[in-house]
Amino acid sequence: MLYREAGQFKESYAADMAIFPIRQDRIGLAIILVAAFVGVPLAASDFVLAVVMVPLLIFALAAIGLNILTGYTGLLSLGTGGFMGVGAFACYKLTTAFPDLNIVVCILTSGVVASAVGAVFGLPSLRIKGFYLAVATLSAQFFLDWCFVRIPWLVNHNVSGAIEVPIRTLFGVAVTGPNASPQVRYLVILAIVTFLTWIASNLLHGRVGRSFMAVRDMDIAAELIGIKLYQTKLLAFAVSSYYCGVAGALMVFLWYGSAEPAVFGIDQSFLILFMVIIGCLGSLVGSFFGAALIYGLPIALRNGLGALGLQIPAATVEHLTLMTVGGLIVLFLIIEPHGLARLWQIGKQKLRVWPFPY
Repeated sequence: MLYREAGQFKESYAADMAIFPIRQDRIGLAIILVAAFVGVPLAASDFVLAVVMVPLLIFALAAIGLNILTGYTGLLSLGTGGFMGVGAFACYKLTTAFPDLNIVVCILTSGVVASAVGAVFGLPSLRIKGFYLAVATLSAQFFLDWCFVRIPWLVNHNVSGAIEVPIRTLFGVAVTGPNASPQVRYLVILAIVTFLTWIASNLLHGRVGRSFMAVRDMDIAAELIGIKLYQTKLLAFAVSSYYCGVAGALMVFLWYGSAEPAVFGIDQSFLILFMVIIGCLGSLVGSFFGAALIYGLPIALRNGLGALGLQIPAATVEHLTLMTVGGLIVLFLIIEPHGLARLWQIGKQKLRVWPFPY
């Protein structure tokens, strides 16, 4: 039996509460990381890396940020696109103000600016929740969109009003700009996403994460047992906005190469929200599943229909994608509200007890 924990005895509380308590899970994670860091760059083409893998990782990171706020803390937000824009514009200002600063440091630091902005717009969560909080974060989205367009200082008074990514190197290798290879961009993004996912996993499995989930389940009871409600909600907004800000900086600097403010509109916020809903609310793995499905669906439709000899315009493929995503959201909400991550968990549980009945 390949997937059994029989004979794997836990001798300490830390071992019993480990994120991956079964040895096979740890081995599987190591295989996935080796394949991602070594196998994919060697086997995948430049097209697959630049068009599929790079945006997939960026969207997964943004979905993790929203999942921390919505899935783990229970605070609905429709301002994800705006917070991603804050990270992108902050990274642009940092790279132009400090041209010798390491590009990875600029990207990670830009998340701090987005975190501060997210905490400010998270202040309404201290008094309102549910639908009213969603409206408040929606207003934050529109306000940030207005700032991106109407404040020329954010783009150094550039006439085009767009972010133009400068050329930056890391250890002598081009990371941004036209000379940066897809392999280098992919590896840099993968390293950042892996590191931040590890940070999020440890954060959510500790005291802070338990506070988030207590607020999500019943905020009044959480406050009665000693959890500081206001600080916990603001911390959730700050952490979530940090991840979204880093994702926005990665999107512009290591994927697009340049971007206009329209990139961070309300459509981006809804796209990330759909990824979280379909992937699984309150699951880091679900964030990756949701990003893979939502972003990979139009690519699969276009290639699949092309393989069948059906030449369908791109606009039609987009319409089919929207209809399919809408149908999947309704289907998952009815059949499996916990999303793809729950299906993955059920499959693992059935494998653990196979061939016995579940």
